[in-house]
Amino acid sequence: MSEAADEALMRRAIALALMAAGTTAPNPPVGCVIASEGRIVGDGATAAGGRPHAEERALAEAGDDALGATAFVTMEPCGARSSGAASCADRLTAAGIARVVYAADNPHDLSAGRGPKRLRAGGVAVEAGFLAAETEALYAGFIGALKSETKKGGASARRPSET
Repeated sequence: MSEAADEALMRRAIALALMAAGTTAPNPPVGCVIASEGRIVGDGATAAGGRPHAEERALAEAGDDALGATAFVTMEPCGARSSGAASCADRLTAAGIARVVYAADNPHDLSAGRGPKRLRAGGVAVEAGFLAAETEALYAGFIGALKSETKKGGASARRPSET
């Protein structure tokens, strides 16, 4: 896909995340768009209450069309889940996603580079930081809360947030 197409698809993911803002606590609002051969085959945002995650919803919609597709995600896919369920990185890999493009890094203990590492280990191409500046305001509260909790001596992995 072209840079312009990538930008349009990430902007769609950002719009989905913005629509979910304020409803996904304790998780951040994430948007995910899955595209194959220039057309959207699945999209979704984090559901109210934080589950299911945006990637899960987009994969469910895409079904078999996810094979070989690209996922545009507003925040780094989780690399582990507090529940022990499959992480978003594992789900994207299992679905046959060929490439993941994400905007913002996720400093949460269950993410913090784990998702991209798992994706790459599974043979998925990963591009980080795409349109990241456009998600800074969206995630400022979530990231600030994690930093505040860490300063208070709490481990962010103890929070129910998984994204």
